[in-house]
Amino acid sequence: MEKVSKIQTIMDDKNGQLAIIIRADHQGEGIEFVTGSECEQQLAYMSHPQGTDICPHVHKQVHREIDNTREILVIKKGCYRVDFYSEEKQYLKSCIVRTGDVILLLSNAHGFKALEDTELYEIKQGPFAEGMDKEKFDFHLQKVIYENEEETYS
Repeated sequence: MEKVSKIQTIMDDKNGQLAIIIRADHQGEGIEFVTGSECEQQLAYMSHPQGTDICPHVHKQVHREIDNTREILVIKKGCYRVDFYSEEKQYLKSCIVRTGDVILLLSNAHGFKALEDTELYEIKQGPFAEGMDKEKFDFHLQKVIYENEEETYS
């Protein structure tokens, strides 16, 4: 069976990498990191045949300084629109994630709209700094600009 890469990087000319999506139908072999070693949050796709042994290991305590909160969303069920904004709170573009997709948000400014009843998991670094972790802002989207034309929701 041929493996199919379904990893999408959402980019913006001025703001760089906004997100990385591993689509539900992605297929690969072995361990495939989709983030560089410098990224504050690591994300990998792994595929192991039955019987593969993963050697027991301990993650050593290493002091790390993290300046940005990175989120990973795992869409358990449903459909979500992810809206990306610049640091200046200006709308940039949107993408859609569906059941089984995993998205690593690299942009600090984003919003969401549930396009269907949606269940998801959110994973981010801790500890949570109540009152300091995020700043909410109002933005009324007039027109959605999708990363890819085929992504429009219907």
